[in-house]
Amino acid sequence: MPERSPKRDLLSLADVADELPALLEHATRLKAERAGGRARATLPGRNLAMIFEKPSTRTRASFEVAIGDLGGHALYLSANDLQLGRGETISDTARVLSRYVDAITYRAFRHENMVELARSASVPVINALDDLEHPCQIVADLMTLRERWDGGFRGRRLAWIGDGNNVCHSLLLGAAAVGLDLAAAIPEDYRPRPELLSAARTLSDRTGATISLVADPREAARGADALYTDVWVSMGDESEKEARERAFRGYQINAELLGLARPEAFVLHDLPAHRGQEITDEVLDGPRSAAWDQAENRLHAQKAILETLLLPRSAQVSPRGSDPGPATPSRRRGGTERAAR
Repeated sequence: MPERSPKRDLLSLADVADELPALLEHATRLKAERAGGRARATLPGRNLAMIFEKPSTRTRASFEVAIGDLGGHALYLSANDLQLGRGETISDTARVLSRYVDAITYRAFRHENMVELARSASVPVINALDDLEHPCQIVADLMTLRERWDGGFRGRRLAWIGDGNNVCHSLLLGAAAVGLDLAAAIPEDYRPRPELLSAARTLSDRTGATISLVADPREAARGADALYTDVWVSMGDESEKEARERAFRGYQINAELLGLARPEAFVLHDLPAHRGQEITDEVLDGPRSAAWDQAENRLHAQKAILETLLLPRSAQVSPRGSDPGPATPSRRRGGTERAAR
């Protein structure tokens, strides 16, 4: 059996807050190695179970390719494929899978179920999205920002435009952890959960980041170094569709709003996009869109996460050659490339 590192879970971005800069550097290094044909199979024989209660394109594909690149194997399990669908408890499922695999990724409707799975599993559990957070997404997002911003995050300001949802929660924690100023324009009734906002502000006290909530998207966008948005109606919120679409009118990233940002500012979207709602085609497919680099970076972020959780620390610091520094943005492959979170 391969040597296992002590069990660690990634349920929240806060779980890796202290080592986030090193994790981003590691993901950047892995990206450069793959591009240069120097990728190494560091996890041969390791098996990753992937439980998905919600559909996915980017998360599923990136984790499957990531573990394959590292020499391991992915086992995709939809909720309908498991005895969970017939009443077996999450705890029992966790105990059984822990006897077969080296790690579990879980895409869940409820964070409480994520916590229960991790509590009962004896192998690392990775939050691949739930109703509270989406930490793996934010590792890729911060990686994308880092490779476009020479000098790092200090003195930069990111504007979030839209819903105070699970992505926003993890982004608050991630921005605070790396010292990135974040201005979030969110309607009053859709603000982030107070406990997540409080946790982010505690982190920001240590790093010097500024976390602010505003109502006016123009206030957040004015002078920003980057703008970020997400869908107004997330999976599980379909019953609120009409109310949400009314509440978020005016929270669209379009050419006018982007014009308030710095001239070199760019746009992030975690995808899938509801084109014509939270973002226009003109912006998403335009030269100032980083969404496709952001999507690609999910792969490199997942590889860094898997190595961090599965490799003994002694193996994680083994020489890989000189640090290439921030990678250059990926080659654009055309405007037809689309995937789902």
